[in-house]
Amino acid sequence: MTGQSSGGFAVAGADPDEAERRIQQWAQGFAEKAQRYQEVQAQTEQLRLSATSSDGRIKVTVRADGSVTNLELTDKVRSMAPNELAAQILSTMHRAQADIAGKVGETMQATLGDEDQQTRSMMLDNLRERFPEQPEDEVEEETSSKWDGPAEEDETSTPPAAPPAPAPPPAQPKKPRFEDEDDDEFGPDFDPLRD
Repeated sequence: MTGQSSGGFAVAGADPDEAERRIQQWAQGFAEKAQRYQEVQAQTEQLRLSATSSDGRIKVTVRADGSVTNLELTDKVRSMAPNELAAQILSTMHRAQADIAGKVGETMQATLGDEDQQTRSMMLDNLRERFPEQPEDEVEEETSSKWDGPAEEDETSTPPAAPPAPAPPPAQPKKPRFEDEDDDEFGPDFDPLRD
């Protein structure tokens, strides 16, 4: 079967010029594909995703790799308890990160079209695993939990109770007594070094 190709390359005995032309086409296609992936990478590095807390006090912006690039807080956060503030910052950051896979997928689709679906699927699955979408009910749970303190300090509220007094140290065990010990021989003033 001289002259037929196998996997895009010419088989032995085929025209050497034709084989070289096919190799160059394959190399050109590979270079173009690499260029498109570089474009996707450059566009992805420019992505910024933001989310705002439900009360508008907190805004978090993240990159496509999930790292935080900006955190904005309004003056209203001053009235929040520290644990509530921390929980809302984390919740807002997770909401911003939850959009990463979708935005990267859109960027890949725009640049690559339907090319290389298997690689794209694997990359996007990895992003979805690292930055899962958060249903609204989970977002609300994250901002308040049974461990959270009061949302705002109330001047009329009673101060927290004092912690209980520490327990006394455990009693020292008594020294065992031997039958041949004689308490009368050595009194409390006994000093073996004194004459």
